[in-house]
Amino acid sequence: MEFLMSELTWWHWVALGLVLFGIEMMTGTFDLLMISIAAMLTALFTGLAPEGLAGWQGQLAVFGIAAVVLVAGGRMFFSRRGPPPEHPTLNKRMAGLVGQHGQATKDFVAGSGQVQIGDTVWGAEAVPGEPPVLAGDTVVVSDTDGNTALVRKA
Repeated sequence: MEFLMSELTWWHWVALGLVLFGIEMMTGTFDLLMISIAAMLTALFTGLAPEGLAGWQGQLAVFGIAAVVLVAGGRMFFSRRGPPPEHPTLNKRMAGLVGQHGQATKDFVAGSGQVQIGDTVWGAEAVPGEPPVLAGDTVVVSDTDGNTALVRKA
């Protein structure tokens, strides 16, 4: 076994780092990314360190220490960051209408009607207590309720 381990070169560590990086690309765990970086650092150590330090024992020690430090550090760093904040209107198309101006396409009956905002016609309800909305009136979306825009005259 010692004979096989004594033949470790920096190319072996680069190959291990690339294989681990490839597996990381398929899994997305970040742990294998850190371990592949540790393998690359070990390759650098193996190529630059004097022969006495870069024996297989020194290489395995550098790899082990680097892997543990990088995995632990990566977990601490990424756990503090938390998930990215969600955009307030991402996948909420109706929420993006709030504040936009449009035009009533027909008179509102019993507080319900339709408005055109941009090139789309939306179902709408008049905000209670506001003047009645008639066809052609310019309206502004003050809120949404499901797929219905709540509008008032602009």
